[in-house]
Amino acid sequence: MIRRLLIANRGEIAVRLARACRELGVESVMVYSDADANAAHVAAGDRAVRIGPPPAAESYLHIAALIDAARSSGADAVHPGYGFLSENAGFARACADAGLIFVGPPADVIARMGSKIEARRIAMAAGVPVVPGETPSDQSDDGVLAAIETVGLPALVKASAGGGGRGMRQVHDLAGALAAVQSARREAEAAFGDGTLYVERLIQQPYHVEVQICADTQGHVVHLFERECSVQRRHQKVIEESPSPHVTPELRRLMTSAAVRAARAAGYVNAGTFEFLVDLSGGVRDNAPFYFLEMNTRLQVEHPVTEQVAGVDLVRAQLLVASGERLPWTQGALTQRGHAIEARVYAEAPAQGFIPQAGTVLLYREPSSPGVRIDSGIREGDVVPVHYDALLAKVIATAGSRTQAVDRLLAALRSFPILGVHTNVPFLIRLLDSAAFRAGQMHTGYLDAEGAALAAEPNEPPPAFIRDALDAADHDLTPSAAGASAPAWDPWMRVRDWSVR
Repeated sequence: MIRRLLIANRGEIAVRLARACRELGVESVMVYSDADANAAHVAAGDRAVRIGPPPAAESYLHIAALIDAARSSGADAVHPGYGFLSENAGFARACADAGLIFVGPPADVIARMGSKIEARRIAMAAGVPVVPGETPSDQSDDGVLAAIETVGLPALVKASAGGGGRGMRQVHDLAGALAAVQSARREAEAAFGDGTLYVERLIQQPYHVEVQICADTQGHVVHLFERECSVQRRHQKVIEESPSPHVTPELRRLMTSAAVRAARAAGYVNAGTFEFLVDLSGGVRDNAPFYFLEMNTRLQVEHPVTEQVAGVDLVRAQLLVASGERLPWTQGALTQRGHAIEARVYAEAPAQGFIPQAGTVLLYREPSSPGVRIDSGIREGDVVPVHYDALLAKVIATAGSRTQAVDRLLAALRSFPILGVHTNVPFLIRLLDSAAFRAGQMHTGYLDAEGAALAAEPNEPPPAFIRDALDAADHDLTPSAAGASAPAWDPWMRVRDWSVR
């Protein structure tokens, strides 16, 4: 069994991983940059190692510094979390070369499934449906343009490497095709150092459904059902839930079987996720067309919704599998129970184009109610730095039905005061309470086309519980109460983005 784990990450996911370590009796080693010296995740571990200055390239993305931290701390394993180096085959290989257990798939599997072109080939060989498309051997502009004409319009030009919507451009007419190809290539080269492109037929208004899988080194592969992730903004997920309101039992069987086949074909080990696009232009039905999109060779941000409905601990399973043990469950023992839904709380200003925010969190009060789970990496008084992702917390509500889970999540968000930085909480409240979301009608492009009203700045004053919190915080932070060094602030400015609509 793993004895001491280096957690090569920060924030919410690092705190989550440390919790699983405590339950298994595994020591956790945190890493931190100078910007995170006093961060919540540092306090959550058993020990901590400085890895460099604030820029991620010099700390959380610095492979040599992370390997040195593992060695100096006596760690025998490394968990990459999500983001940063979690899907970097070079990092997984460096861990193996240093004699460290990498909690994830082997480096060669990360490389194969991290290439959209190679992953697509593996999926096709396993009999998994893929979006009609073409990977041109001629990667010149003319070669990609010829592929677009072959695939037909509308088309999607995509970078082979990376994800998150970068290196991706829609093509609706041939007149704009060359500019789209060149723009996609430039972005792909800048983001991933790889300008390889391929072309897919663009599916209009698809729904995004993903399947969680887990595999061990003894050849056992199971799925843990599906997650609905269609509520996205610029290809970034906002709300995730399970079960999907768009998946029938038969469609679930087809999709999960496809994911397990693809995992076996890839030689996959540990936790991973297969993402699919579902075409519901003909309505929710058993034979709705679905297509393999890509694989995430890591733990997902939204893994808690699967844990809640399946009654499992995915991180615990990851650590067990990485230690050479069998999966802790069989397929027949896994069932879906109730409904779980997750909202991501970010330090950002929706009314200003969702610009990330930085600053001191002056007041932070997590809701505490039955059926609500909070995974967070922030404390009152912490500083949200400018250098990293602005995710503060994930709020997960679980109930017997989707309607009840949504209501429970709304109640939790309405009781979650965060002051000192703008957050997207008011936006999340309006989104969850909208008729389109309640009816399950938000496809992957909905927020980009219709979300401006949800992101607009509300005019009404903050609710009573916020005013009470402000009074308390204002008293605590006055110079007479906190000393001459206390920050000067206008409490009403801090809550201009609160709304209870």
